Amino acid sequence: MLNGKRAVITGSTSGIGMGIARELAANGAQVVINGFGDAAAIEKERVNIELEFDVKAHYINADLTNAQATRDFIEQAVQVMGGIDILVNNAGIQHTDLIEDFPIDRWDMIIALNLSAVFHGTAAALPHMKKQGWGRIINIASAHGLVASPFKSAYVAAKHGVVGLTKVTALENAGNGVTANAICPGWVRTPLVEKQIQAMAAEHKISLDEAAKMLLGEKQPSLQFVTPKQLGGAAVFLASEAADQMTGTSMSIDGGWTAC
Repeated sequence: MLNGKRAVITGSTSGIGMGIARELAANGAQVVINGFGDAAAIEKERVNIELEFDVKAHYINADLTNAQATRDFIEQAVQVMGGIDILVNNAGIQHTDLIEDFPIDRWDMIIALNLSAVFHGTAAALPHMKKQGWGRIINIASAHGLVASPFKSAYVAAKHGVVGLTKVTALENAGNGVTANAICPGWVRTPLVEKQIQAMAAEHKISLDEAAKMLLGEKQPSLQFVTPKQLGGAAVFLASEAADQMTGTSMSIDGGWTAC
């Protein structure tokens, strides 16, 4: 389906990003993965993608909290792959606190990575996509890009910003072959969420399974976690011909969270 396409996925050495990278590769796309982690583990994942899906997979790291480094990263990916067709802006971090107690450095870091990096990556990729008359910007927002929760001021602000930026990107490129859409996942059992489950289990003196059910019960009516593979499938769809006229949308994959 995506044979010959070239995709960059930020924050893709594990979790949601890796799930998306694998699904794009499974459908024929050459991929650049990006992110921090153990060098040997990352190389193993990169090689596995190539062996399993018979596509080229590259690893390029960059400090995406830095504007110029983010733009340079996209240009480096373009050089390595010979172009860029799909950009998945996925990289993100989290911190929870009351607004008045929220550390300034954590606020700045979350806004820089979760929102500003989306802007700078998109700005660097668009000229290449517009020149070739085809491109897909896929932003991984969150249910928190549509609704709020307490203690997550920076994350909610950033993800709402991503949804708004997606709409502007879509409008500015309507009709030129470049689309922009957001995917808004609910709870995904990533290492980030696993920490929240562990904290809940410790606080309430319950098992991890019980804590996971409690977490889901607060927000996600399906009582099931969204999987990285499901999110990867959504990204593949948004990159397909079936989604040629989908742009500026926010696709909720949240077990009913935002239906309430």
